[in-house]
Amino acid sequence: MSPTRSKPASPPQADDRPAAIAAATRALIVERGFEGLRTRDIADRVGINIATLHYHVPGKARLIELVAESLRDDFDLQQARHPRAGMAPTARLERELLDFREAFTEDPERLVVMAELVQRARHDENVRAVLQPMLEGWLCHIQAILADGTADGSFRADADPRACAQMIVAALMGFRRLPDAGPASFDAMARELLRGLAPANRKT
Repeated sequence: MSPTRSKPASPPQADDRPAAIAAATRALIVERGFEGLRTRDIADRVGINIATLHYHVPGKARLIELVAESLRDDFDLQQARHPRAGMAPTARLERELLDFREAFTEDPERLVVMAELVQRARHDENVRAVLQPMLEGWLCHIQAILADGTADGSFRADADPRACAQMIVAALMGFRRLPDAGPASFDAMARELLRGLAPANRKT
């Protein structure tokens, strides 16, 4: 009997190709940055030819949309794993911080790709057009938690929900760039964010 030979990996089926293209693009962004992204490398990583890639992703704008959609889907799945229904505002905000910590420690690629898109959006209208609704949705989500908390006394009554949401999102987005970024320093930052929102009679 001749020795068994391993077969090369099969290219993804047509229905799976957009997801495979998004995954390959994300991996290449992590490895090389947005500036180093090439469609030929994406096609090679997926195992398809350039014509097939262009069929599923006819232009740069669609490629960016595909990556952004995959990020949004990942965040949605994470939220589904940690339901917030019935939680008090403080617990909901703590869960948001824990979700970010989970992504930072267990799925850092997601945050690297998001940071690359944010950087690129500063001078690329296509990226900005896709990314702004995602970031605005995140801000509004945090803002709603803070508004509920200021209304029921969970947070400081004088806290500005929009400004505080911007502060929290900015802190989270910038955290991974810090020289001492790690779980312990993240936990310390999260405690201070929550402490800064607590009513005066609850601060320690």
